[in-house]
Amino acid sequence: MATLSFSSLSPSPRSLLSSSPPPDSLPLSISRLRRRLLPPAIRRTAAMGSSPSAVRASRSSGFDTTAVDALGDVSILAASTGESVFFRDLWDQNEGMAVVALLRHFGCPCCWELASVLKDAKPRFDSAGVKLIAVGVGTPDKACILADRLPFPLDCLYADPDRKAYDVLGLYYGLSRTFFNPASAKVFSRFDSLKKAVKNYTIAATPDDRASVLQQGGMFVFKGKQLLYARKDEGTGDHAPLDEIFDVCCKVPVA
Repeated sequence: MATLSFSSLSPSPRSLLSSSPPPDSLPLSISRLRRRLLPPAIRRTAAMGSSPSAVRASRSSGFDTTAVDALGDVSILAASTGESVFFRDLWDQNEGMAVVALLRHFGCPCCWELASVLKDAKPRFDSAGVKLIAVGVGTPDKACILADRLPFPLDCLYADPDRKAYDVLGLYYGLSRTFFNPASAKVFSRFDSLKKAVKNYTIAATPDDRASVLQQGGMFVFKGKQLLYARKDEGTGDHAPLDEIFDVCCKVPVA
């Protein structure tokens, strides 16, 4: 059983330059994390319990429709088989409803929490005729680690080792987004959920390409080829509220 630590939320900037992997676990103290490990702007935000720079989710207004069209031609790998599959083949492109969650990477504890939340929500998606699709940065073997240890339904999980879908959708990437964005402070409000999700966590699920850990994710809802909801994560752990996803899925009739 791994003990959650801030260092395990993402490898540190220094570890990205090191050939040896960061430690699997360290003792956790939220007060110490806020006091010693967070930049001042995030410390103040965490204390207030809000994130001033978090982007409010919109339905899909202002999102690049060209990128959405191009997503259909992006190929990713099924975690269950390792075989390549196009996004356009993952759900009915006429009337099918799909929730597409782009995780950061399979070794991100915050993504284990998001995957756990999505897994718990899957019966509700199923009853509404909505297909759940989770994509993460890494190879299928890394995806299988998350699926086995969380656990998470393997038939809903896909790997994008080259971050092709992330690039097409213009999701955020970089050191400051990963480690220093004030939006990440909201992780502290979900500490119990995060701790529960990572009880079987292992850093072995982290991509071998350490530059991949700087990728941020996002959440999207489609009806056929129509984008109904789009939200880019501002920083690590800045996930779309599930109630907003349910609101979109429940309000749109499913064929």
